[in-house]
Amino acid sequence: MNNAKISLIICAYNEEKYIGDCLDFAIKNSSGKFFEIIVVDNVSTDNTSMEALKRPGVRVVREERKGLTRARQRGFMEARGDILAYIDADTRMPNGWVDILIEQFAKNKNLACLSGPYIYHDISKFKQFLIKIYWYFFAMPMYWIVGYMVVGGNFAIKKKVLEKMNGFDTDIEFYGEDTNIARRASHFGKVKFMPSNYMYTSGRRLENQGIMHMFREYGQNFLSEVLFKKPVTKDYKDFR
Repeated sequence: MNNAKISLIICAYNEEKYIGDCLDFAIKNSSGKFFEIIVVDNVSTDNTSMEALKRPGVRVVREERKGLTRARQRGFMEARGDILAYIDADTRMPNGWVDILIEQFAKNKNLACLSGPYIYHDISKFKQFLIKIYWYFFAMPMYWIVGYMVVGGNFAIKKKVLEKMNGFDTDIEFYGEDTNIARRASHFGKVKFMPSNYMYTSGRRLENQGIMHMFREYGQNFLSEVLFKKPVTKDYKDFR
């Protein structure tokens, strides 16, 4: 897709402390290449919207139905771009991230969705090592076997593909929603996962819920979505 318009969408719930840095990194390291930047305020009770609106060119919309997939859906409905890029409110976009999107979608007409891993910038070296083991010995082999994978805070998808998918599955609370996106998008084109297409993010949830708990939740819900087309975990507690 040459000259495609890219909408950046950031879903946020009580992210007053993080949304400013997230937007600053995105604005600085995209060099004006986003067609629009949308922050979806998912019934925040703090100053998330006010912080976001301090940044030039940022549009804030409010989604009154609590839940990540509902916020994603609102972003999809509001966006006017050809490609919708989703990141988390506590991420720090590296320089060149948007260029990878532009290059990959331009050279591969069959590309439906592009994703990559997280790099946790604020956790210990030992935990970073454990995360690398997880990616190389579980996540990447699963991707090679299944043929699709998405990380929810680091992916871009064609709007036409989302339209064919009828948007996001808003019945999913949290776990498994990224694999649900990948599985359904794979019916309409290639879902590509690139280890070099990384996104820096905070390890606050990982620290609070525990690394082994995170491995278990993401692993079992990935497999459940692949095998049974639904996540095994129904409820979600927001670890902050």
